[in-house]
Order: sequence, then C-alpha cells, then structure tokens
Amino acid sequence: MSDAPSAGRTQRWIVIAVALVLIGALGFAVGRFTMFGTQSAASTPGSSSPEAGFSRDMQAHHAQAIELAMEIYRKTDDPELRALSYDIATSQAAQRGEMFDWLVQWGLPQAGGPMMQWMGTASGHQHGGSSSEPMTDEQAREAMGMASAAEIAALQAATGTDADCRFLTFMIRHHQGAIPMAEALLELGSDPRALEVAEAMKTGQTAEIDAMTSMQKRLGCSG
Repeated sequence: MSDAPSAGRTQRWIVIAVALVLIGALGFAVGRFTMFGTQSAASTPGSSSPEAGFSRDMQAHHAQAIELAMEIYRKTDDPELRALSYDIATSQAAQRGEMFDWLVQWGLPQAGGPMMQWMGTASGHQHGGSSSEPMTDEQAREAMGMASAAEIAALQAATGTDADCRFLTFMIRHHQGAIPMAEALLELGSDPRALEVAEAMKTGQTAEIDAMTSMQKRLGCSG
C-alpha cells in the first residue's frame, strides 16, 4: 500500500513524457503545414540566415527548459508552479518540434556554425564577443541564460521549497536569455512564420517571468 502513491506519480510522469513527444510531433506537423503556405511566397532561408541560427540555438535552449520544467513538475507540491512547469514543457516541446521542421523544409542541417553567431549584427543583442571572435558554445550557453551541469544536478538533488526556488531562479534566467534571441530574429529575420513564433515567444516568456517573480516572493525565495 505504501508504494501506491509513488507508483501513481511515476505513471503520471510517464504519461506527461509521452504527451511531450506527441506535442513535439504535432509541432513538427504544424511546421510542415505552415511551410507549405509560406515558402512559395518568400525566399527560403539559407544555412547562415538568422532564421536558421535561431532555429538551431532555440531548439537547444528549449530542450533544457523542458528538462528543467519536467524535473520540477515531477516533484513540486505547489499547484501554481506545477501548472506553470507543465505549460512551459508542453509549449516549448511544440515550438521545438516546429523549429526542427523549419530546417527540414529549408533543406538545412540541424547543426551548423557557432551558437549565437547569427545575432552578431542585431543592435543591442550581441551578448559580448564579436563576429571575428565568436563565443565558445559554453560561453554562448551562459549568455543564453542556460543552467550549468552543476546547477541541474543541484536541482535534481533538491526537494521542497528549495527545489521550487532553484527552478524559478534558473527558469527566470533562462527566459531572460531567450527574449534577446527572439528580439534579434524580429530585427534580422524575414520569414513570416518564424517572426510570428519569435513574437509569441517574446510575449509569452515575458509574462512567465512576471509570474515566476511573483511566485518567488510568495515562496520567500532568496534569489
């Protein structure tokens, strides 16, 4: 009898994980449908285009957000945070699937070039470095607000309010790193659907930062 709650929670986590796979596949399908309608009217982005760089970098960025969100969803007891983490995981899984498909439809590889290099000509969004001296992937991930391996391990080991607060700190920083990327694409890009997604991402993640900041205050988080 004592194992029943744990088994039930494990089963729910499996259901959510499967749902994320399906949502990613849905995003892939939506991307295919969308691309059929837009690419005939506009030139296809090239491998060094802002759209391609954004798609590649944001897929990596979203993958970590999904990992962090699923970690806190699995163990938090806070209903508001649990709902938010679910929303983050599912929405970013769908966006990640769509961005993957953009590159497929454009006939471009899923990887290519240093991270964030495509942002170099966007005003106010260089994140340090220069076009002649691109950042390393580690520096780029830090500039993008991504959590380090040690931070992820600490979140995995944490429990209770400590875990909740760590997640909020990491995810606020994570979102703060994504918004300049979306703004850079809005400045540099031209593909209609990519611009639409970037605008939605900027608006949605700004609202989520506000929500998470409010949660930090409610929970008494120190950072």
